[in-house]
Amino acid sequence: MMDVDDEELLRLVGKGDRGAFDVLYARNAPWLVLRLRRRCRDPELVREVVQETFLTVWRAAAGYRGDGAAVGWLWSVAAGRLIDARRRALARPQSVGVPGDDVLAWSPSAEDEVLAGAYDAELERALHRLAPELRAVLQATVLDGLTVREAAVLLGVPEGTVKTRAMRARRELRAALS
Repeated sequence: MMDVDDEELLRLVGKGDRGAFDVLYARNAPWLVLRLRRRCRDPELVREVVQETFLTVWRAAAGYRGDGAAVGWLWSVAAGRLIDARRRALARPQSVGVPGDDVLAWSPSAEDEVLAGAYDAELERALHRLAPELRAVLQATVLDGLTVREAAVLLGVPEGTVKTRAMRARRELRAALS
């Protein structure tokens, strides 16, 4: 099964094939850890995100459409899990201790939460209105922090195409959010 490509492995995982899942994990978990470590310095959180990523893959592989590279899909799942983990951490009350005083709980104000939610929702709508190829380039270069060369390899397009699509995507997002 080691000679089967990732797209086929995802299709098999979608049918409940545990062996295909094990191969997919062994092949992709190491590079996911490395890329997540670029974005997050907490190794425990990275391990948790990788675990959540593959749990999501197990549950959602049947919905994989195969319209992009499997590694791109895996990375988008992992990046989403990392964002979710960071949002959960921000939503948790944080405590600030003052020597001799009781620990005080802190959480964001209602106004901050509403404004952040409104901005997130507006940005999400604008991103979903982008063409899939533009969204994929933004995902790779902005959210994943890949270089143009790395994004080109991941997406299977020339570097010039990545640059052009990134410029178009930014222009369309700027127009949608203004």
